[in-house]
Amino acid sequence: MNNLFKKYAVSVAIAAISATVLTGCSGSTSALKSEAEPARTAPAPSVAFDAHNPATWTLPIQGYLPSDSAKAQISQAKKQLIGDCMAGYGFSWKPAPDLPRIGGKTFVDWRYGIHDLKLAKGRGYKPDAAQQIAYDKAMNAGAVDGLTGGEDSQTLEGGGVKEVNGKKVPDGGCIGQADRKIGAQAVQSETAQQVSAETFTKSKTDARVVKAFDAWSKCMKGKGYNYAEPLDASDDPRFSSRDVTSEEIATATTDIECRDKTNVTQVWFKAESALQKKAIEDQAEQLNQEAEALDAAVKKAAEVVTGTR
Repeated sequence: MNNLFKKYAVSVAIAAISATVLTGCSGSTSALKSEAEPARTAPAPSVAFDAHNPATWTLPIQGYLPSDSAKAQISQAKKQLIGDCMAGYGFSWKPAPDLPRIGGKTFVDWRYGIHDLKLAKGRGYKPDAAQQIAYDKAMNAGAVDGLTGGEDSQTLEGGGVKEVNGKKVPDGGCIGQADRKIGAQAVQSETAQQVSAETFTKSKTDARVVKAFDAWSKCMKGKGYNYAEPLDASDDPRFSSRDVTSEEIATATTDIECRDKTNVTQVWFKAESALQKKAIEDQAEQLNQEAEALDAAVKKAAEVVTGTR
């Protein structure tokens, strides 16, 4: 997968919790499946389809991945359950803030590389400056739970201490208990995530994509840049720092010009879409089971948030 922007690790336990809860992608589309397993129908994109804007495109597998609203619902319920559990042991706990979106606006937006010429002229391969500032601010505010690392932390995570004030600590601590109550692990959608990763890699070997990559590479070479594949440019180590250089901007803008000329992004997207439809057909039963578990988790989470559970 491309590395168009850099994220920074948070060395606190709750950040890891949030990362687990929030893994996934937004958007959805219908997909071909067997007659016995009809395709899942998911919400349409919030903006009209634009053949020149990948932010408006959806891949078939997105019908089996958690939407932004599903992730938010589960995350909110999980935090609420953890807070209630910790309070029951006499501990005050506050979760780390959710990390705002950075980089691509949707699942497909930056999947095959950048495409916004206006943004590239100011930021190269970097995300919007305001997005970066908001993201950094949330990261810097990550350690807000105020736990000591003693019985309070062990009660949260379920490590070490078995009882607190005569009250048994649940398996996996308050985190584990919250997960079980709403089935939060369903948000990981493992089979769908695997399909997404495998089709992305396999699509690069499709004959149509190989031909498009070659056309893009020749276009770049004609302008003085030597890259074999589109994502090689954005992953260039020279552009890994936080600073945006004139060299990065020149490369990024040329990259987009060659993408537009060769239609490489559209070709790549169509090839991966076809692979995903086949993968969904082949793994329909498992995908549907996971999707049903996710639906159940979202329903339980909603009941927690509304106080009906």
